[in-house]
Amino acid sequence: MRNYKRLGMVTAIVVLLVAMMAACSSGNNGNGGSNGNQDANAGNQAANGENAASGDASKPELKRLDVWQNEDYNTYPVAKMLEDKTGYKVKYDMLPQDKPSEKLNLIMSSGEPYDLVSASSDMALYSDYAQKGALVDLLPLIDKYGPNIKAAISQPSIDALKVDGKLYAIPTAVTYAVNSSILIRMDWLEKLGLQMPTTTEELTTVLKAFKDKDPGSNGNQNVPLTIRGDLPMLDNIVGAFGLPNAWNDVDGKLVPRVLDPAYKDYIAYMSDLYKQGLLDKEFVVNKDATAKEKFSSGKAGAIIVHWADIPTISDAIAKTAPDAKFAFVPALKGPAGKAGFAANSGFDRLTFIPKASKHPEDAIKWINASLDPETFKDLAIGEEGKHFKFENGAYTPILPIFTDERNLANNYMAGTDETNYPLYWQARVRKSPVMFEAFDFLNNKQPDNVKIPNKLGLAPFMPEYAKDNLQLESMVGDYTIKLIAGAESLSGLEAFQAKYKAAGEEASAKEINDWYAATK
Repeated sequence: MRNYKRLGMVTAIVVLLVAMMAACSSGNNGNGGSNGNQDANAGNQAANGENAASGDASKPELKRLDVWQNEDYNTYPVAKMLEDKTGYKVKYDMLPQDKPSEKLNLIMSSGEPYDLVSASSDMALYSDYAQKGALVDLLPLIDKYGPNIKAAISQPSIDALKVDGKLYAIPTAVTYAVNSSILIRMDWLEKLGLQMPTTTEELTTVLKAFKDKDPGSNGNQNVPLTIRGDLPMLDNIVGAFGLPNAWNDVDGKLVPRVLDPAYKDYIAYMSDLYKQGLLDKEFVVNKDATAKEKFSSGKAGAIIVHWADIPTISDAIAKTAPDAKFAFVPALKGPAGKAGFAANSGFDRLTFIPKASKHPEDAIKWINASLDPETFKDLAIGEEGKHFKFENGAYTPILPIFTDERNLANNYMAGTDETNYPLYWQARVRKSPVMFEAFDFLNNKQPDNVKIPNKLGLAPFMPEYAKDNLQLESMVGDYTIKLIAGAESLSGLEAFQAKYKAAGEEASAKEINDWYAATK
């Protein structure tokens, strides 16, 4: 879930950052105040007329910048709960929904005195801020004031965010492994007397039956499998060829898909589906909504979707086919017996303390207080008997109050209890039974050995990879779509691979595998 984007985006504000650091150093003993004390902070606060209107009067009001949400942070019930539990009143602002990183750059360059900033995980921006001296080193503060932080955040997560041995952010780890699979019409299978496919060969047989026998009564509009046009690597199918992630282990080294020997086999399989008319002939021009409409309207028998799309699809398909049944296809085995889903790893959000903060010690104390086990549980899912029930070993939301008072709770987190939050978080998915069934199947009922972690998920910032990855991924995506649709031939693969390597892959591969070797 890494988003290595916009490397160098903040280079234009270096001068401002340096100026900001100089100004902030004079106001924070040259180190962001990390060696100050609470009494001094309280004294400065009183002198500046900054005493909190509520909360513990001895504690300063903190100022936090957070991601966009569609309700006011300051009036949402979680804000008051955290104020009561931590003793700190927090004034919240949020980034815009559009182009948040551009706004964040402007705020960071201006020296706006936010005590906490939470933003989507962008390792390029984070590393740049850290190296420019715009952030407070958190390790000394955590050692002094952060026992709950140490207990909640795993060491691998901490290590992945270190820049030159220092830690400048608290991570919020991803909470589930598997995103997507093939969603298939079970009633079509039943009508044709077919079983759920378990191999790529069986999938071909099923799609051929969908095409030839037309269980949806669509005639020449019948579509066995539809996908959107920007999806060259089909989840589940690509894993059946040993290529679940963008970079996979081949003989002890991480190799990008297009250089993996199995890439040819994947292309041969997918292009054959296309030639036979088993893959949507219009997939190249399909938008996401177009593909979903084809499935929801009953024209398509299978589609690749995220489990979070299921409620919308379910509501739509019920209007045209109330008796329709559908389910996710389990991990398919390929010709060589391989199977696997890409499994998320890494971070969703990062929370850091800018050097411009007036209260860095109190900011880390607030994070520590929010990660007290009982406080964090209340933050995540509320009060038992009021917001949730615990039954049969699972957390189940009580509606509508859970939605009203905890639906946006994750936006208030600065780090998570990495052991327990994945269990708490599932209460959110249980708000919709049909969505939870889909999530549960992919994330809880599929065996662990078919969930293949993205090995780059916890990798540190790597400048060569960050600089070229988006361009390289785009190159491979466009080329793969052309191969599947017959616009390119595999006879040109070697020439493309040479071009791909020259475009930055060789430098990225060296950087990645130097790190990968060190992790072993």
